[in-house]
Amino acid sequence: MKVLMINKFLYPNGGSETYMFQLGRYLEGQGHSVEYFGMEHERRQVGNRAGAYTKTLDFHSGSFLHKLGCAARTVYSGEARRKLRQVLEDFEPDVCHLNNFNYQLTPSILLEIVRWRCRRGKACRIIYTAHDYQLLCPNHMFYNPGRGEVCEKCLGGHFYSCFSGKCIHGSRMRSLLGMAEGYVWRAAGVYRHLDRIICCSRFLKERMDKIPLFAGKTVMLHNFVDMPPGEEGPSGDAPWDKGEYVLYFGRYSEEKGIRLLAGACRALPDIPFVFAGSGPLKELLDTAPNIRDVGFQSGKALFDLIRRARFSIYPSIWYENCPFSVMESQLLGTPVLGADIGGIPELIGDGVSGELFAAGDQKALAEKIRELWEDKERQARYVRGCGKAHFDTVSQYGEKLLELYMQGRREDE
Repeated sequence: MKVLMINKFLYPNGGSETYMFQLGRYLEGQGHSVEYFGMEHERRQVGNRAGAYTKTLDFHSGSFLHKLGCAARTVYSGEARRKLRQVLEDFEPDVCHLNNFNYQLTPSILLEIVRWRCRRGKACRIIYTAHDYQLLCPNHMFYNPGRGEVCEKCLGGHFYSCFSGKCIHGSRMRSLLGMAEGYVWRAAGVYRHLDRIICCSRFLKERMDKIPLFAGKTVMLHNFVDMPPGEEGPSGDAPWDKGEYVLYFGRYSEEKGIRLLAGACRALPDIPFVFAGSGPLKELLDTAPNIRDVGFQSGKALFDLIRRARFSIYPSIWYENCPFSVMESQLLGTPVLGADIGGIPELIGDGVSGELFAAGDQKALAEKIRELWEDKERQARYVRGCGKAHFDTVSQYGEKLLELYMQGRREDE
């Protein structure tokens, strides 16, 4: 089978790229052919035989005319259609698996896939993995950054709320473009061409199913996570091997709850915290002397930090879907204290492998941290409970994905 993976970034940039690269390797290991389409970039790691990629769009630098041209291409991209056409003609995929494509590649690529498969009489399936809410909300997050709160006003196609709320980078112009993109492609009905929509949480699936166009096409598959090489999961008779700190690892940004967590740290001066990551709110970490910021970590250094933490915290205030960080913690035997928002509660066995707290409530978070920190017996029980947490490996997930691919082919035969 030939699979064309489509994503705006073809280099490590976030969870969707991790997902795509690992799946691509799995599929190739099963004997399938995989190629990739997206933007050209100096850090690009994967590609296609035709050597066809779109130019990188930079919305933040250059002249006014350059920015205006970039802005127009966030709604419709003739270049993306032309370059994708080259790949389709050369590779002739059986499946086009879309990931993140709005704004940089635009939904116009769907029109090109449909045009190509109709012209060639090719039963090419279009599978889309929804990593976020981009088909439902112009800023992809159901979150208004200006007000610092979750928002579902655009759900159902009411995209004018994006403009009125300045939901994209606090900018009227960018929010106007987001609104326009939503209305243009809703009117065109382009998303009817998606054959299957993979949702990485039940929470996301419930939101997608509220739209008649998507209901009936969605399937829920939590993301996969593999045990890091050389690491071992928790066992009932393993010796206690925990350090003296609570861990946060991830991006230092508003929607991730960093301001909330920093406030809780200040209220708990006798409890040591380690933060591993980077982001725009880094300076907030200097307001609490019991925070040690070790910066961005990866590989074994990060795994060691996770494994030896008493517990980790995931304090997001937006509708997270299926964060890898929550799964990785439990996989390495570290309980998670997570916000009860979005898809986070689906991943944590409350009272088994961790606990939940009321999202956005700093006092509740601080109280939960104090209780759990002082109760080593409960920590040890949760460590053992992490061994009961089940998440698909990439091979288990890949088998389910192949079944979706093949199911579509059987329906066409």
